[in-house]
Amino acid sequence: MTSAFQRLMRETTGPRETFVNLPLIREVLQTGASRTLYLDFLGQAYHHVKHTAPLLALAAARCGANDYVYQSALFEYIEEERGHELWILEDISVLGGDPDQVRGRMPRLPCKVMVGHAYYVVDHVSPYGLLGMVHVLEGMAVALGSKATASLQASLSVSGDEGFKYLTTHSGLDVKHTEFFEDLFNQIGDRCLPVVIETAADFYKLYGDLFRDLDERRRGERS
Repeated sequence: MTSAFQRLMRETTGPRETFVNLPLIREVLQTGASRTLYLDFLGQAYHHVKHTAPLLALAAARCGANDYVYQSALFEYIEEERGHELWILEDISVLGGDPDQVRGRMPRLPCKVMVGHAYYVVDHVSPYGLLGMVHVLEGMAVALGSKATASLQASLSVSGDEGFKYLTTHSGLDVKHTEFFEDLFNQIGDRCLPVVIETAADFYKLYGDLFRDLDERRRGERS
């Protein structure tokens, strides 16, 4: 019998393949990136990662009396996700960027739209829709994170994890989180599968737009 998680994976194959085949994703996996591009990625990551715990809390608040299993899982996620944006600021500082400037600057439009859509889904559609975002962001971190980190470290001539605390630590945590997500989703999946499939497809597109924007900005600086 096909599990709810297996159905989610099957139904989102197209959007997932589109994401992993983005030119910038493929390039970074193969040859790494410049320090400028990596710092730009971290700057945008800061502005969506800082919303993770608040989004989880909002989803928990929107749960009803019949959502105990999901709500309990959200409370556990909140404790583990809190403060991860500070790792990003630390990495930016180590690599010679300006964390205060990043913190005080507005994110660019793709990041704003992705975060705004997450709040919309949780507040106006279903708290379960947040699982679509979790599935995409954490699933891609596990699928691509280790290889991307190794490629970036080589291209930047960085030994050890200095400047890569967020990627290395978060990717390790996400392995555990994706296993936890799969177990959770198989418990509750039948009741929320349609909305999670739809929102996961949304977030593959929206997260992809963030990388498309990074690529466009990088190309503009070259010309």
